Amino acid sequence: MATVERDASTRHSRATAPGAALPTGADLVRAGRLRRTRRRRVALVAMTVVIAVLFAAMLLLGRTIYPVSDVWAVLTGNQVAGASFTVGTLRLPRALTAVLAGIAFGVAGATFQTMLRNPLASPDVIGITSGASAAAILSIVILHWGSAATMGLALAAGILTALVIYLAARGGESTGGRLILIGIGVGAMLDAVVAFLLVRAAVSDLSVATRWMTGSLNGARMADIPALAIAVVVLVPLVLVLQRNLGALELGDAAATALGVRVDRTRVLLVVAAVALACVATATTGPIAFVAFLAGPIAARIVGPGLPVIAPAALTGACLVMAADLIGQFAFDTKFPVGVITGILGAPYLIYLLTRTARRGGSS
Repeated sequence: MATVERDASTRHSRATAPGAALPTGADLVRAGRLRRTRRRRVALVAMTVVIAVLFAAMLLLGRTIYPVSDVWAVLTGNQVAGASFTVGTLRLPRALTAVLAGIAFGVAGATFQTMLRNPLASPDVIGITSGASAAAILSIVILHWGSAATMGLALAAGILTALVIYLAARGGESTGGRLILIGIGVGAMLDAVVAFLLVRAAVSDLSVATRWMTGSLNGARMADIPALAIAVVVLVPLVLVLQRNLGALELGDAAATALGVRVDRTRVLLVVAAVALACVATATTGPIAFVAFLAGPIAARIVGPGLPVIAPAALTGACLVMAADLIGQFAFDTKFPVGVITGILGAPYLIYLLTRTARRGGSS
């Protein structure tokens, strides 16, 4: 005991000696940054593992539960009786679509929320996905176009909707707040257009359109994956490259310009990338409710404040879509589309945000 006390006294005297090196402010800042970076890396690895587990579950589970060896044989190109069709044709496209659509929605939502400094500013809340949905329903029930043409029309309509909302909201000091309010109004009008188109739809088209509108992975096909994969592979790295400038935009246009950011060009690139991701994902799966809205805030809580959120939001979006689809398939007696489950999860959070914003009398 005496030896322990003597050692403690010696360490204390060394730390308080005149020549002892005390940690400086820079050392403390560096240590804090290191801790946050380590936490972010651990979170990214953990979410990647969760995605791998959920992906495996989507391939293994169903009316027939296949062993891992059969699933692996199908994935490596071998023919397995029963499993080749069930896993290769039905489950694999569904799982791939869930991952890619979740990444696209997550990145799109986090980009808008960060750029506009408002958690309400996600594409599904401000009406952009409503534009894509209206165009897709028009293509499905009136024009009877194929999936490629439907995706192109949805993308064009989403970009046009974003442009209309931006032009109507620009100017003044509270562009972000006006953009959200105008976007909600435009989204409501476009939802009315969707309802009108559904009333005009033939009975044979109505079930397809209704299932698509709920946000569903039931119709996932390998033929629809390349376009979504190209959008994710091209546009997500673009947003990640612009991530530093996105953080500067969060400080405001004046501060971003002072930091050397070309504000207009950066904003246009980010908006086009985010809108394209949201619209291509919407055209593929339908408007899966609240994934874009929830992914960013959940990712920010996981990795902690003051860190880039785009990559964590991408992984969070994928986790949300995959987990919600598994819940919809297996947690209840009736199978529910993925959009129903994400809607149940997201609606209370939206009400909470709207209530908090109203109490503060401004944007949160």
